[in-house]
Amino acid sequence: MSSAQSVSFEEFLAAVSPECKDFVSKAHEGLISDGYKLKIEFKASGPFASYSYPKTKRSILNFFFRKSGFFARIYVDNASEHADFLNSLPDTMEREIAKSSVCKRMLNPAECNPKCAMGYDFYIRGDRYQKCRYSCFQFAVNTESMNAISTFIENEQKKRAG
Repeated sequence: MSSAQSVSFEEFLAAVSPECKDFVSKAHEGLISDGYKLKIEFKASGPFASYSYPKTKRSILNFFFRKSGFFARIYVDNASEHADFLNSLPDTMEREIAKSSVCKRMLNPAECNPKCAMGYDFYIRGDRYQKCRYSCFQFAVNTESMNAISTFIENEQKKRAG
């Protein structure tokens, strides 16, 4: 497949491991029913799915493959408003957040592209994080993370709708 070739949701779902298929299908159905638009492309590492709201054209979720597995990236525009939820994340997910890149634009605006959207500034269990929006809430999708990722998506949908 070429990088310009689109991929159907069914083709995308066929690439997902059996233990993650129900999770991906439920996330897909919830976003589509809420008016989000799906775009799937084939990238070097496999199919890449992106959900965005047509009115704002802002993404809420990406599903993608890397050599190390299957991932979800959530764009949590309202991160500071999710304090209770963030404090309840499994330790493995907090470690993934801690490992993500700092937001260069937040720390020194001259070090980042001025067109780059600002990252996130939030706390988890008293620790402050100033992270890049493109790597912060990027999690390996597995049996431990699926419930938290679902809650993340649902919380963000509600915040964006309200």
